[in-house]
Amino acid sequence: MESHNLTLRDVPNEERPRERMIQYGAAALNNAELLAILLRTGTIQESAVHLGQRLLAQSGGLRSLSDLSLQQLMEIKGIGATKALQIMAGIELGRRMARTTLEETVTIRSPQDVAKLLMEELRYLNKEHFVCLFLNTKNHVIGQETLSMGSLNASIVHPREVFRAAIKRSSASIVCAHNHPSGDPTPSQEDIQLTRRLVEAGEVIGIDVLDHIVIGDHKFVSLKELGLM
Repeated sequence: MESHNLTLRDVPNEERPRERMIQYGAAALNNAELLAILLRTGTIQESAVHLGQRLLAQSGGLRSLSDLSLQQLMEIKGIGATKALQIMAGIELGRRMARTTLEETVTIRSPQDVAKLLMEELRYLNKEHFVCLFLNTKNHVIGQETLSMGSLNASIVHPREVFRAAIKRSSASIVCAHNHPSGDPTPSQEDIQLTRRLVEAGEVIGIDVLDHIVIGDHKFVSLKELGLM
């Protein structure tokens, strides 16, 4: 039997992180998929995605992975010097970016500010994407994350996922947004119910939900302005 590494070309389409990243953006990929792109290939027994999953499991998670030395990485089965160096380089770039101050701080003062930030990113998507903006006490955007990708007409989000991400970033408040692929930003009953659940959960946790913006094609709606939250 010919011996060769299992590459991403051998993996089913739905498991290919490169294709998913092209289609949905880097924020849609989980940690194992992002690692798979850095690793490029897996081993004879497993794909790059599975190797990324095992690497995270054996290292104790992304935070612990960043603390491993070159030698410790190479002790993990399937991780040679090249893969270990690629991982370390990616982690170091992330650290340097985290230390870099943005030249222009984005401040959210109105629904228009949210739409300006997200309109071009969301208006062309053919599935609903639920995005959170994480703000500090001055309403500066300190993070953005896509937390859900739904079907053509539904986006399913659980409050625990939203506030877990908000707590991780030490957010003072959040602004939620999602797109309507139809182009019509009129809120659905599901949109209204989800917003009220998020507001209630935020009140318990102590993180304000400032608004929920529904983005259509060059149009948007603020649930707060409509008095729906």
